Amino acid sequence: MPAPVELKGQTASAGLALGLVFFLPEPVAQDRVAGSPSTEAAALRGAIAASVASITGLIEGHKGEAADILEFQVAMLEDDTLLQPALDRVNSGSPAQTAWREVLDTEIAGYAASPEDYFRARASDLMDMRDRVLMNLAGAAAKPKIPGGAIILATDVPPSRFLELDWSQGGGLVLAHGSTASHVAMLARARGVPMLVGVAGADVPGGHSEAILEASSGRLCLSPSAADKEIYEASRQAAQASHRNDQAYATKPAVTRDGIAVEILVNVAEPSDLDRIAVNTCDGIGLMRSEFLFRDGAPLPDEDQQFTAYCRLLEWAQGRPVTVRTLDIGGDKPVQGLTAPGESNPFLGLRGVRLTLVRRDVFKAQLRALARAAVHGQLKIMLPMVSVPEEIAESARLLDDVMADLAAAGVPARRPALGIMVEVPAVAIVPELFAPAAFFSIGSNDLTQYVMAAARDLAAIGRLYQPGNPAMLALIRNTVRAAGAMGRPVSLCGDMAGDERYIGALLAAGLRSLSVAPAALGHVKAVIAGLTIGAEHTNQGGETL
Repeated sequence: MPAPVELKGQTASAGLALGLVFFLPEPVAQDRVAGSPSTEAAALRGAIAASVASITGLIEGHKGEAADILEFQVAMLEDDTLLQPALDRVNSGSPAQTAWREVLDTEIAGYAASPEDYFRARASDLMDMRDRVLMNLAGAAAKPKIPGGAIILATDVPPSRFLELDWSQGGGLVLAHGSTASHVAMLARARGVPMLVGVAGADVPGGHSEAILEASSGRLCLSPSAADKEIYEASRQAAQASHRNDQAYATKPAVTRDGIAVEILVNVAEPSDLDRIAVNTCDGIGLMRSEFLFRDGAPLPDEDQQFTAYCRLLEWAQGRPVTVRTLDIGGDKPVQGLTAPGESNPFLGLRGVRLTLVRRDVFKAQLRALARAAVHGQLKIMLPMVSVPEEIAESARLLDDVMADLAAAGVPARRPALGIMVEVPAVAIVPELFAPAAFFSIGSNDLTQYVMAAARDLAAIGRLYQPGNPAMLALIRNTVRAAGAMGRPVSLCGDMAGDERYIGALLAAGLRSLSVAPAALGHVKAVIAGLTIGAEHTNQGGETL
């Protein structure tokens, strides 16, 4: 048996797993005998049709973001943009597999080289499409049977392959490449599958039969010793005890050991998330990302579609506050027909409120739907990517226009409170200039990225992307002090709010409202219950922090 080997990587999805090692080689299409151009064209069309059928079958068993990823592949496979160049090569004498690979490899290279996270993440989707069609062209043998609970090692794994695997028995995923922002990483987090990326040597078989994956600490132990297994078992039992403890706190109010109450809200990406969240585990929705209505390549939603979706949120909340962030596209979230193509630096480009103030037709339709829905609950509107006070004023004028139009038409409506995200350093440095905002919500993900000039998905500079950096904490304290002095509520809705390493510092900075991912609700409350903050930190506007 090989000696124990420890490898390190970047955490894409936290968790623990012990299981058999299964090395998943990259797919290799079998050789096939090429025919005439017409025969090759028919074979290519047939392989694409078979690929569409298999992906469509997968879609039927999934919903939400998983279904969106698969639907993107179907849309690309059915688009002549990829098929026609391949057919042109076939008509010029290339075998179908050569033509398809050349076209897809060119497309993949373009996506992989993009400065935008969104397009880099889509590169793996295109690889998946490429390989699936090649396998169907060659009539390749069935995929290898992977034992339940295995620790899967691979160069990379495409989203559809991940969704085909049975994770019900546990297991984990370790990739030599990949990204924490990839679709596979997102799917792993949603399903609680431990996952590491950027693990050098994970794509090289080494004769190891068993492994321990400690994804939370970025560690993979191959051929673990008896002592390693004892440590793992202790960690597993501690994790289970921690989970039971978290569940016990889930429905309790969040209160520190010295009696300071903290509002705990939930971040929601789409209405289907609500099916998995008990309303009595949170104090409301602190961030509803309205991008779920604006799918890339799909028709823009009309006012009534949006109204129906927002009413669904308010119905679920049962009188609790619901904060809807207006359309936040651009950056790593392009939408065909709305976002500007070819920006040199999309994260510093036409995104968030900058974009909606340009596309006022889209913005006003959303504001109308929100104002109509506000009649049915405690709805608040939050503007993303605000950089100057004028953006609040312009948005407020549009909301006033919308209210006047609805009143003139006799349509029931209520003017929601209009607040802003604090994610641009200019706002966090001088929050006093943004007093027209009814409330502030600190978006720690983008604020960290802009303060540290470090993308959050690049392992090479991961040491710089640190939300707990003193500069970040200083800006948070400054925002909380200013908000308290102005009598404005302030919350924090980024990943930092759900990270136990930072919760104490956030409360010490004066924050009394955190909005977290649904899976973190119980754990955050449990962490808060163990903290002692002190009376000097009870006032958001206090100067003693």
